[in-house]
Amino acid sequence: MHETKASRRSDVLPFRAMDVLAEANVLLARGEPVISLAVGQPAAPTPKAAIEAAKAHLAQGRIAYTDAPGLPALRERIARHYGEAYHLDVAPSRVVVTTGSSAGFNLAFLAAFDPGARIALASPGYPAYRNILKVLGLEPVEIPVDVSTGYLLTADHLAEAHRDVPIDGVLIASPANPTGTVTPPEELKRLVDFADEAGIRFISDEIYHRLAYSGGEATALAFSQNPFVVNSFSKYYCMTGWRIGWMVLPPEMVRVAERIAQSLYISAPELSQVAARAVFDATDELDRVREVYVRNRDLLMRELPALGFRDIAPIDGAFYAYAGIPEGEASATDFCRRLLAESHVAMTPGIDFDLSRGERFVRISYACGHAALEEAVGRMKVALDGR
Repeated sequence: MHETKASRRSDVLPFRAMDVLAEANVLLARGEPVISLAVGQPAAPTPKAAIEAAKAHLAQGRIAYTDAPGLPALRERIARHYGEAYHLDVAPSRVVVTTGSSAGFNLAFLAAFDPGARIALASPGYPAYRNILKVLGLEPVEIPVDVSTGYLLTADHLAEAHRDVPIDGVLIASPANPTGTVTPPEELKRLVDFADEAGIRFISDEIYHRLAYSGGEATALAFSQNPFVVNSFSKYYCMTGWRIGWMVLPPEMVRVAERIAQSLYISAPELSQVAARAVFDATDELDRVREVYVRNRDLLMRELPALGFRDIAPIDGAFYAYAGIPEGEASATDFCRRLLAESHVAMTPGIDFDLSRGERFVRISYACGHAALEEAVGRMKVALDGR
C-alpha cells in the first residue's frame, strides 16, 4: 500500500506548552489538584460587557460572515483606542480584524514576504513565530539574547545580523513571551528607524500591551506608518477562546491582506467581533485582573531567587517569568515532569522558546489567581527542599 507522506513544510516541532497542558488535563480528569502555570491564558473570565453584547447578538438568531477586514464598528473602535491609549490618529481603514493574533501573523508574513525571506527574531521567543515562518517557506533568523542585556533584541543586534547576511524582516514582541521583556520606547524607535532605513519590514507583536508593569510601553506606530502591528483580545482583554485579534497595516498593504484573508478565513467570527467591541468598555474590570498579575509578579520576583532559580528575566510585562532552573537539576524537561508528577504544578520547559539553551530554563505563567500561585510556590518549596 502506498504510504502517504507529510509535506516538508509540516516538519515543525510541537508547541510543548500545549503538550504540558494536555498532560495536566489528564491529571485533572483523574481528580488530581493540578495548578497549571504552563499556558499563557488568563484565569479570569471574559468581562461582563462582552458577554452581554454577545448574548444580545446571539438572541437575534443569525450569526453571519462579515467583510474580511471586520465589522466597521469594531474597526472604528480599535482605531479610537489608539487615540485614547497612545494619542495617535489611526484611520479605521488601516485596521484589519483577525481570527486571533495567530491569523494576524499569518497574514502579515504572507503579505510582506516571498518564500525564502529571512526574518529576525529574538531567542528565547514565542515558538509559533518560528513554526509559522517555516510552514510558510520563510527562514527564521534567531538572534540570541540573555540576562546580560535584559533579554532585549536591540537595533545593534539587528544591524549586526543584517551585515552578516541581509535580513528581510524583523519581529519584535514587547512585552515579550516568554521573557516579559519590555523594549524601551527609545530602543523601539531605534529598531523601527533602522528597519525603515535598511528596507527591512518591521512586524510589531503588541498582544501583551496594557500589561507592562514598569512603564515604557510604546507602539511601533508612534515612530512610523510602515510597521505591521499585530494585537489581540486574548491577553489583557481575557478573550482567548473567542479567537479575535487585529492588525494595523501600512495603508498600501490593507487590500493585500484583505485579499489573502478572504480566501484563508472569509472573516473573523461575527459573534466574537461584537463581543470585542464591547470589551473596550470593561476597563475597570480588566484593570482589577491586571492588579492580580502585579501581585503575582511581585510574589515571583521575591520567591524565585529564594527557590534557587537563576538568570531570571526582568518580568517587566505580560504574565510570564523566564528563569534558569536551580543548580543540580539535569534538564528543564525532567524538572517540569517531576514537578507535575510529584507536586501537580505544571510549567513549560524553556526548550519550547530556545532550541539551543532552553533546557536550562523554564517559563512560568502567572495568569492564574493569586491564591493558586501562592499554593504552587508552596508546593515547589516542598519539592525543592526535598531534593
